Amino acid sequence: MKSSTDLQRLLESIDRRSYPAYKDARGSYDFNDYVLSIDHVQGDPFASPSKLSVWIPHEKAGYPAEYFDTPWKQTALEDYMVRQFYQGIATFNFKAKGSGKSGLITTSRPGPEILSRTACECGPKGITARFEAGFPANGRTINSGELIKILFDFLPRCVKHVFYFKNRKPEEVLSVIHLAEDQQFIRRELERLDLVSFVADKAVLPRESGISSRPMKGSVPFSSPQSLRTELDLPHHGRLTGMGLRRGITLIVGGGYHGKSTLLKALEAGVYNHVAGDGREYVITDSTAMKLRAEDGRSIQNTDISLFINDLPNKKNTKCFSTEDASGSTSQAAAVIEGIEAGSRAFLIDEDTSATNFMVRDDLMQKIISRSKEPITPFIERARDLYENAGISTIMVAGSSGAYFYIADTIIQMDCYEPLDITDKTKAFCASYGAEPITRAPGFALPARGRKLQTGTSTSGLSNSGLSASGRSGQSQNAQPEEHGKGGYRQGGSYGRGRGGRDGARGGYGSQGGREERIKVKVYGKDSLQVGKSPVDLRFVEQLIDPEQTNALAQMLRYCVEHQLLERYTVADTVTLLEKEIKKGGITAVSDTSYAACGLCMPRTQEIFACINRYRG
Repeated sequence: MKSSTDLQRLLESIDRRSYPAYKDARGSYDFNDYVLSIDHVQGDPFASPSKLSVWIPHEKAGYPAEYFDTPWKQTALEDYMVRQFYQGIATFNFKAKGSGKSGLITTSRPGPEILSRTACECGPKGITARFEAGFPANGRTINSGELIKILFDFLPRCVKHVFYFKNRKPEEVLSVIHLAEDQQFIRRELERLDLVSFVADKAVLPRESGISSRPMKGSVPFSSPQSLRTELDLPHHGRLTGMGLRRGITLIVGGGYHGKSTLLKALEAGVYNHVAGDGREYVITDSTAMKLRAEDGRSIQNTDISLFINDLPNKKNTKCFSTEDASGSTSQAAAVIEGIEAGSRAFLIDEDTSATNFMVRDDLMQKIISRSKEPITPFIERARDLYENAGISTIMVAGSSGAYFYIADTIIQMDCYEPLDITDKTKAFCASYGAEPITRAPGFALPARGRKLQTGTSTSGLSNSGLSASGRSGQSQNAQPEEHGKGGYRQGGSYGRGRGGRDGARGGYGSQGGREERIKVKVYGKDSLQVGKSPVDLRFVEQLIDPEQTNALAQMLRYCVEHQLLERYTVADTVTLLEKEIKKGGITAVSDTSYAACGLCMPRTQEIFACINRYRG
């Protein structure tokens, strides 16, 4: 490995040369306290910034091993260091001068959620932090003096301040670890107590605005109804009380602007842990919970929606339903089936964003339009069976139809942001109100497993040893599966790897194994991405909360397309393969580069399913 002195000499030698000479600096350099790696050099000062990383061995970093000996503590510690690193290098951003992006220095900027990011990884031997820097130039002439300032002055100060435990406040770091342990404890208690969610007393649920994730100042703190109050004894926080929502069917009702949707939003966000001070750090929801909504115009591929939609006038088969332009009710029906496939144990629904005809049909409508003329079986007639036969709970916000009162196990009224348990009172009123509406339909049957996005292609499954290739066209039953990973894709006994390119391009592999195709990936913020010429609209995947998750989804989907996984495997097997590869080699294993870079964040399994299911290719 070269030394830091070698790097300084190199930079001095290329000063005032044309910009491509910066590429000679790629490599790793020993700075005594850490190792600096220049992984990728931008093509010119106006291009995407260069990718760099630092690696600090644990012996020098000094963070206690018990701070990262479990996945939840490790993620919390990494998240803490990313936040501190971002704040540190932000003070030096553009302090080095030049053209274009010269002097830029940045890394991931987390929101209130604690997520696993490539920006910082605490490995078995050391800590790796990744960041981006704009290599300075005047026009397109290298100004290496300014880069020396970044790498030999700004960066060492940030690295030592953040990644050396002796330079941190020990009690501050310890509080991060304690919070992670308390949050994990609550998640385990949800299972033990048969709860779908826990909302701590004094939690701050409202946000500052529709475009801000900061807690609203002066808002009403949460206070649990006495009948739903649950007391927990956390390992570090100690006694904590709050509302425990039992599994089953929970209805949230109340007048407009009284906090119904605010509570549901907090429950949605509770699938992720939150940092201290967010107000929702002790709002914890089953990590598989999935928000359902109508999504007009979305693509649906080969999905069995017959549980909700049958006997269409055009005789279209709803056991294997596909459309490029789904209606509101059809899209919500597909979302339920996809949620079941993704392993969700709870559905979160807001009446305001649902298709009315999918949710309920009132008594008068059923009398005028007979059941034989209505192909839609509304959700109200399936919700009880979903819980009793599939173990899937429902939490729903309702404001216009009282039919759901009859099937709800728990009914919460939000009154000026205060939750009231009105279950017994409402049930008594329903008993005296009159005839009970139809709330259960016959013929409940979960869709068969093994759904593929593309019909007419061969099927395969997962065996205990991995992906089984049995049944794939052109291979015998005893054929071995191809190998996947960052080393390439084996077909016909040889390995191939595409060439990197701008805009995330990478070589792909055609069906003949020898012809290369170029698959480009583009990401448009948090809400959409594009793989090749196929856009994927993720605007209505509401629990996707960070653009870096979308970046990671784009890489996963590109990997699927490049290796033809969606043609050969079921959707569930494809997701299992992706997660297996990532667990083994990190997100780099499915990325379009040979090096990891900041800007990728691991999504949940449910969001991986959602992305694949919306792919139109």
